[in-house]
Amino acid sequence: MAEEAWGANPLQSGVYPKAHVLNRFIAKAIDGMLIAAASQVIEPVGWIAGLAYTLIADGFPGGQSVGKRLIGLQTVVPRTKEFSGFRESIIRNLPLALAYLLFPTPYVGWLLAGAVVAFEALLLIGNERGVRLGDEIAGTQVLDSGELDFPE
Repeated sequence: MAEEAWGANPLQSGVYPKAHVLNRFIAKAIDGMLIAAASQVIEPVGWIAGLAYTLIADGFPGGQSVGKRLIGLQTVVPRTKEFSGFRESIIRNLPLALAYLLFPTPYVGWLLAGAVVAFEALLLIGNERGVRLGDEIAGTQVLDSGELDFPE
């Protein structure tokens, strides 16, 4: 029985490989540029649009924000073996939305927003599954596209 566990396919046992960290940072940078561009549109509509995109980005089809789609990543719910939806996206992105809300406040807001983003980045880098606080709360994980073929 122990031999079966060692030889088991990790995808069948619910353990999924960590997505490439550099790819995740590049995808988030692309999304960040979209958010920054949206926030520069007519005030305050653009800022609200940026906040909305921050929250719902990973709920688009295939669990992919624009950045994830371009880089080849997907957000999934390993427990259900489905792509993340808008509910999971909002929950997993709450820490980043908090940083977005704090950032307009000079000095203190910048420091607090930077601390939130740095904490999330350190968790992503140091965790063996590549999950950050938002992923833990929402029960999601980011994978390289094609690792799994979840039904849409």
